[in-house]
Amino acid sequence: MEWQAYNIEDARIEDLGAIVEIYNSTVAGRVVTADLEPVSVEERVGWFHEHSSHHRPLWVLRQGGEIAAWFSFQSFYGRPAYNGTAEISVYVNEKFRGSGAGSILLAKAVEECPRLGLQNLVGFVFGHNEPSLALLRKFEFKEWGLLPGVAVLDGIPRDLVIIGRKL
Repeated sequence: MEWQAYNIEDARIEDLGAIVEIYNSTVAGRVVTADLEPVSVEERVGWFHEHSSHHRPLWVLRQGGEIAAWFSFQSFYGRPAYNGTAEISVYVNEKFRGSGAGSILLAKAVEECPRLGLQNLVGFVFGHNEPSLALLRKFEFKEWGLLPGVAVLDGIPRDLVIIGRKL
């Protein structure tokens, strides 16, 4: 896939339907998210408004007008001493998986960290989610912790890997 005519921009409320659709496309696979049922747009409105372009952005990657992927920064642990650390999430539209969309967004995220006042990025990734772990490792993220068997998906205990990068 050619990524010459793409655009990364702050998500707009009108994008929330597509953002939720992309997220929900991962629920059934039991690899990416700990949600067991799809979420609704209404359930995600509050989450959407927690983001801001100057502190904790929510971006969409557009290819030909279509949302190919989205990326979010979220405050880590909710206390001021952790303001220099953000939890990140990246979700890719099924049509664009394996195309490099995640890499484009992650490269942009690393580049923007100084502007956002971030010194650390962390991800919480299921141990069996090899594609996401490989993507983060490609960007020099290291395993910072392991929570064995803390999630149960369809009766199967799953590990949670805490993966991070100091900037």
